[in-house]
Amino acid sequence: MSRNKFVRLANHIRAGNFYSRIIAKHCVLFASVCALLICISCGGGSASTTSSSTTTTGSSTYNWSGTWTLVWSDEFDTADGTAPDATKWTYDVGTGSNGWGNQELESYTNRPRNVQITNGNLVITALRESYTGTDGVARDYTSARIKTEGFFSQQYGRFEARIKLPAGQGMWPAFWMLGNSITTAGWPTCGEVDIMENIGSLPSTVYGSMHGPNGSGEASLSSSYALASGKFSDDYHIFAVEWEPGEMRFYVDGTLYESHVTSDMTSGSWVFDQQPMFIVLNLAVGGNWPGSPDSTTVFPQQMLVDYVRVYKRE
Repeated sequence: MSRNKFVRLANHIRAGNFYSRIIAKHCVLFASVCALLICISCGGGSASTTSSSTTTTGSSTYNWSGTWTLVWSDEFDTADGTAPDATKWTYDVGTGSNGWGNQELESYTNRPRNVQITNGNLVITALRESYTGTDGVARDYTSARIKTEGFFSQQYGRFEARIKLPAGQGMWPAFWMLGNSITTAGWPTCGEVDIMENIGSLPSTVYGSMHGPNGSGEASLSSSYALASGKFSDDYHIFAVEWEPGEMRFYVDGTLYESHVTSDMTSGSWVFDQQPMFIVLNLAVGGNWPGSPDSTTVFPQQMLVDYVRVYKRE
């Protein structure tokens, strides 16, 4: 059966009940895997290969010619109103240091009103409300930030998510990764890879970035991708990074728009091959990049995540 037929079947089944939605999601997963395999066999698309066969990385050998194999995922197919899978995700809560280092305006919570499963999606909801968290700091906005730290991390692979973004001045959704050494080495020494970031005032543009250390602070690499028409809040899009030794490639809907190699980090250190990284999903409100919400910003705002999938070469 062709991929389009699987997708049409999935869309038809999605009109049914909760159990039907589970079947639909796995039809789409099967279709996506088929598409990846087809791309590999044809030498095109986002599942790229190289002529090199192996690279020695520390004590292991990296198989450049291997196919992308699914090793971890969350399809968010539990019952409506449930929390994210507690065996896969944990939370950052509160206001962090200086608004999580970015002067963000929200307080992150683990409450169902800010984060829950609905209709086969992880739904992160930003609210305008007066709230004082367990850190004792009062805020006018709440939202959620979840991460796989302590449950799952991986060095190298393809990391992707299908997400429908919010839109509005002051919104800052992100799908990103941090090095496991964040709690010991700190940021930016641990390394950060932003697979997707968006600021609500630019609803048609997303950014892919890498952050590492230099002698006195932070060194970064970044680029952007803009839709030819429409906004990222109009529909779901697939955001991905392919991370291989000495190389990082960024994609939107299978289109490669940014690629970096070790020599590109001229102003700092390429720390991205030193350790596994864990996944973070969040919806920030305000901050030094997007600015604050204004009179045009409508609340609540929602970030809908259909799935997160991780592959590795085998």
